Amino acid sequence: MLLAGPAFAHVGVEPRGDAARGGYATVDVKVPNERDNASTVKLEIVLPTEHPLASVQPQPVPGWKVEVTKSKLAKPLTVHGKQITEAVSKVTWTADGSKIGPGQFQQFPLSLGRLPENTDQLVFKALQTYDNKEVVRWIEVAEKGGPEPEAPAPVLALSAPKADGHGAPAADGAAGDHHGGTDGKSANASADDGEDDSTDTVARVLGVVGILVGAAGVAFGVLAGRRRDSGVTS
Repeated sequence: MLLAGPAFAHVGVEPRGDAARGGYATVDVKVPNERDNASTVKLEIVLPTEHPLASVQPQPVPGWKVEVTKSKLAKPLTVHGKQITEAVSKVTWTADGSKIGPGQFQQFPLSLGRLPENTDQLVFKALQTYDNKEVVRWIEVAEKGGPEPEAPAPVLALSAPKADGHGAPAADGAAGDHHGGTDGKSANASADDGEDDSTDTVARVLGVVGILVGAAGVAFGVLAGRRRDSGVTS
């Protein structure tokens, strides 16, 4: 158990809610302090260059300075019709009146997007610096089916894409009319069905009236015939 425990205390990236392919997500970079005699004073997160992100925005963390480094892309990205020629390649937090002490951890929020659609995970590499000048390099990538490395790189798992690309599935019947959940064809079909029902009802009423009138006529004829027969006999 003593050997297995430290394997779980490493820098990780955890999404707040879903991190769907093709969408946007807010994640927390979770940094635990693994040393009993030193405090963490710096964290560097290197973003994946094989899947560059057009938008990376850090949330301010009290007691920490943040620096965002951008790099030119070998292949420009197209996002919302615009070409992106550079992207954030590294985010660095440096202690400024605060630190992560022994037995403590700190979370550093990031807003990420647009997430790639051609992979099911993003691998981030992290460097954790202590106040005794020690640097722990969380950069080892785990192989599928293999054991977890001693210093694994943080991995963000991506979920299946949402129907509308913004984190919520489209409502049923919303494609074509955003005011009633049905399209013009459905509305016309409903109107036609109502007209057909009205026509059928009128026809049935007239038919019943006709039958009643016919029956009354037959009854009247029978009674009249009987009266004539009675008059002749008497």
